[in-house]
Amino acid sequence: MSETYEKFEGIVKMSCKSMFGVVLWSDAKDRKAVIWCEDHGDLAYYVGADQSALDGVSLDAGDLIQFDMRQDAHLRLARNPQLVVEQEYPDLASKLSAPAAPRTRARSSDHLAAKTPNVVSIDAFRGNLAIA
Repeated sequence: MSETYEKFEGIVKMSCKSMFGVVLWSDAKDRKAVIWCEDHGDLAYYVGADQSALDGVSLDAGDLIQFDMRQDAHLRLARNPQLVVEQEYPDLASKLSAPAAPRTRARSSDHLAAKTPNVVSIDAFRGNLAIA
């Protein structure tokens, strides 16, 4: 991820960095979306007031996208979203909102208790795409 910083009236804020994310919710009519970010930080919000690569393309929950992320005060804003893979993670929103299963303490000799972590791997897409 590339980062740039700008100084405005003594306040330093991050201006923009490239990031992958998964659309959790979208409204095609109003051109809005809520995006789960690859860094597992705060959600990013897209409001399609600007022209973007989305013109003519509709984002749906589960779509993997790449976008420019701007941190503005306490809000992450997504700009220039580009569709990477349609419906790559269609159940992510429901999985994130589901109650967590109780954790059990595994013994080091208990190989069956070890489960694959619930991680969305976006690394396979890194390097293959770049935001224009």
